[in-house]
Amino acid sequence: MDVAVENIGALRKSMKIVLAKDYVSQKKEAAFNKIKNEASIKGFRKGKVPQNVLERIYGDRVKADLSEQLIQETYFDALAQVKLDAVVHPDIKTFDFTDEGGFAYEAEIEVKPEFELGQYKGIEVEHAEITVTDEEVEQALLLTQREMAPLKVVDDAPAKENDLVIIDFQGFHNGEAMKQVAGLEYPVDIGSGRNGKEFEDLLIGLKKGEQVKRSVDFPADNANPVLAGKTIEFDITVKDIKERVLADLDDDFAKDVSEDFKSLDDLKSSINEKIRKDKEKRAEGDIMDKVVEKLINAHDFDLPARLVAYEINESVKEIENNLQNQGLSLEAAGMNRDDMAKHYKEMAEKRVKGDFILKKIAEVENIKLADGDIQKGYARIAQQYNMSVPEVQEYFRGRNNMLPFMNELLSEKVLNFVRGEATIKFVPADQLAEKSVEKEVGGDQ
Repeated sequence: MDVAVENIGALRKSMKIVLAKDYVSQKKEAAFNKIKNEASIKGFRKGKVPQNVLERIYGDRVKADLSEQLIQETYFDALAQVKLDAVVHPDIKTFDFTDEGGFAYEAEIEVKPEFELGQYKGIEVEHAEITVTDEEVEQALLLTQREMAPLKVVDDAPAKENDLVIIDFQGFHNGEAMKQVAGLEYPVDIGSGRNGKEFEDLLIGLKKGEQVKRSVDFPADNANPVLAGKTIEFDITVKDIKERVLADLDDDFAKDVSEDFKSLDDLKSSINEKIRKDKEKRAEGDIMDKVVEKLINAHDFDLPARLVAYEINESVKEIENNLQNQGLSLEAAGMNRDDMAKHYKEMAEKRVKGDFILKKIAEVENIKLADGDIQKGYARIAQQYNMSVPEVQEYFRGRNNMLPFMNELLSEKVLNFVRGEATIKFVPADQLAEKSVEKEVGGDQ
């Protein structure tokens, strides 16, 4: 096998591969012999069909199948021969059998970027101090009061904050009914935010049996892509209103929440601790994000364009799948694939760049996955999807490729190593905000 390599871009190379006549002839003979022993051709016994007849009838099919087989069987050997590390599947530009009886093909590939590691130990990150205010505790207490309140049917009074309103509704955009924006006997918990403040506020003041038409201008950043940036007209019929009967916030209420609490102060103390733990968990995620951001900013190298394009496509596909589950397409949700690709480009570049950096750190620090790491990965997935660990293991055995799962676990292990080496400084929130403003102003100059 002869392999010639040509640089056609920063990380893009063209491999021209020529396979020898003897090798190709053996493969071609084997392919025809297989057909010869299996083919049923009128006028000939099985296994006795002349070669020229086989070539006339099956020649094109053998060439097509053999071309694919030869490429698959030799591509990775060709990479190894010229010591190239491709990061995506090859783009086969040309292939054909040569006049001499051999086979030649051209594969364009993208290779891993070569770069020197910048700082990855002792990264300094600032984060706001974790505090819990009395107001936050009070808001959580009110939410607990709300969740525990029994419901009482209301016949005459208008709907208000904290009421559960049962409605029939249909949404319209530009006069057309929206299949995904409709419901019968649909419960709306006013003030919960589950259906969006804009929609919940429409119901305040309505009475049981009332039918109204109301419109809402949804902001462009609305979490629901079907509604984002649109003016939706709603036909609403109020079927029922249920009022929450709120208990007094006293020691008896605390005891009703849990027998562990003897007083309202005990309940408040527990709420304070839960809020603190939640904030600490979120803070750790923010710190990890800042560590990755600093890692990425500390390195500058070219990225394989096709790998970035793959990551962009995966992000867009995820949105498409989510919409399809709602019976929508991108177009029906008012989205454009090209605009989405631009939106996800920076994110994809960061993901690809970060992955290369973490893998480089793994090589330098000799960080590898142990069996315990994999078992922890199985256990985490089992908990997340309410499965048993054996079920998760069986799922992965059913997949021929565990590489994405292993890569994710290794990246997490490397990132945890970098996080452990980082210096985290907690500062007052207002001080951190001032620095952020100064940075933005300085960046605009």
